[in-house]
Amino acid sequence: MKESYAAVAATAHPLAGREMSGAEILVQVLADEGVDTVFGYSGGAILPTYDAIFVHNQACERESRPRMPLIVPANEQGAGFMAAGYARASGKVGVCLVTSGPGATNTVTPVRDCMADSIPIVVICGQVATAAIGSDAFQEAPVASIMGSVAKHVFLVTDPTKLEATVRTAFEIARTGRPGPVVIDVPKDVQNWRGPFQGAGRLPVPGFRHRMNRLARNSLGEAECERFFAMLGEAKRPLIYAGGGVVHAGAAHALRTFATEHDIPVVTTLMGLGAFDTTHELSMHMLGMHGAAYANYAVEDCDFLIALGARFDDRVAGNPRKFAANARIAHIDIDASEINKVKTVEWHHVGLLDEALEALIAYGRRTGFKRDRSQWLEHCAALKRVHAMNYDRASPLIQPYHVIEEINRITRGDAIISTGVGQHQMWAAQYFDFKHPRLWLTSGSMGTMGFGLPAAIGAQIANPDRLVIDIDGDASIRMNLGELETVTTYDLPVKIVVLNNCGDGMVKQWQKLFFKGRLSASDKSLHKKDFIKAAQADGFKYAVRLENKADVPRVVREFIDFKGPAFLEVMIDPDAGVYPMVGPGQAYDQMITGDHIPSRHRAEIQAPGESEMF
Repeated sequence: MKESYAAVAATAHPLAGREMSGAEILVQVLADEGVDTVFGYSGGAILPTYDAIFVHNQACERESRPRMPLIVPANEQGAGFMAAGYARASGKVGVCLVTSGPGATNTVTPVRDCMADSIPIVVICGQVATAAIGSDAFQEAPVASIMGSVAKHVFLVTDPTKLEATVRTAFEIARTGRPGPVVIDVPKDVQNWRGPFQGAGRLPVPGFRHRMNRLARNSLGEAECERFFAMLGEAKRPLIYAGGGVVHAGAAHALRTFATEHDIPVVTTLMGLGAFDTTHELSMHMLGMHGAAYANYAVEDCDFLIALGARFDDRVAGNPRKFAANARIAHIDIDASEINKVKTVEWHHVGLLDEALEALIAYGRRTGFKRDRSQWLEHCAALKRVHAMNYDRASPLIQPYHVIEEINRITRGDAIISTGVGQHQMWAAQYFDFKHPRLWLTSGSMGTMGFGLPAAIGAQIANPDRLVIDIDGDASIRMNLGELETVTTYDLPVKIVVLNNCGDGMVKQWQKLFFKGRLSASDKSLHKKDFIKAAQADGFKYAVRLENKADVPRVVREFIDFKGPAFLEVMIDPDAGVYPMVGPGQAYDQMITGDHIPSRHRAEIQAPGESEMF
């Protein structure tokens, strides 16, 4: 994400010099930043700002200007995930507005989730009056201390004259460099203060601006391009490993151009889905713990791995020493701390990914670089044929993969897909196509259950004319089930699928594999919920339970074609698993492919070490 830091003459703001309250100033800056929707829940310490938005919207109606709608969730965690879904689906900064104390602490999980996945949101929290901070006042929480370890940056505004500059700076920090969440804690007396609106200005933050200027200036030179192409020229089996940074950088077009001009297959991370069209012949889809077997085998076979906006995380490089063990590695990323953090690389560039790819494309064209990749492409095509995704298609039970394939057959890779976290998340990643970036919304690094439904709401607000589908699980959706009412309150045409296996499916899969089938606390708590009645109680006109395999095509078509909010519960095979699977800390030659995907290794199921994560 690039922003100009050159000194320019500021055009005078039409409202400069007008006296406003702090709350009015805050709202005006939101409008200036292009905020068109605010997600949040009100409360005592943030009431002045909510009132200022109400007044702002009244003025907009009188003057025929775009309003700034307030979307009210069931709780503040939902608001945070709605802002995140909005940001993920639009590329703009999402805004969440909550009160002090529990209002603020309920957003800790979305803030950490956004930090982990590099998502730009601004969370504005009300706070008790400045004089009361530290006195354990009613609904007080030490927001700066709590959020400081999970956000990209936190501001506590105690000087009202700096409020305006602080809000502008928060947006700047959230969207530039490696994106992330910024929190602004605003005491109530600062919101009620009155003073002149400046119409311009940001905080100094010299260290941050220095880093951003350095990134913007750090372009790929001729010598660096020459070194890169020397490695590419020597390679017989190059492979691109594309992460979420490609999406954040708006570099999908450049990636496609580079890959197609040099005939290089592409694997993507979970967060990188959509960065490269999964229906393209060069796409090897997703790699990693639950990636396609053929994608992981391509990583094993490649001799030059080009990592773009990816960080070699533990879900991809479970055993770093054995990951891409036969390959030289080149790495482009905006975050210098990611270079050589997990894997030592032979070539790297820290800078803006889109510009770096354009520089490589230009160099390749200028020098007439070309290599015959036909043997490698044939090898990758064979991997895709032999080790294709598959499942028990003859089973009389409804297989979750079949349901997703049916939806995908209708949507053809053009729908926005949001998910909760668990088995359904991985099935969706494996069996959906994504032709473009920002169609795939999921909680990747944090793996936060309850993400799917509120994120879908945010995505639908950002894209009112797009088909938005939440693929969820019975356990995951229950975490934020209250947001069903938010869907119908705002009459959003979100489509919600609950793949119901009556329990925590992913936990059960691990317990079966690694804990001798002892289903401790994973299959006893999710049998009584009637999701159809819950959806109907919240106003869904279409709420259907699908139980017969023969009905899948018809019901899925009805569900997708329904005008308005729709809810579909599918009773799936409770023993359906997620395969392939690479155990934590293990290498790709230990990948378990299940009963229906051919494996080229004789892999034994091995329990992860005691120190390995879930």
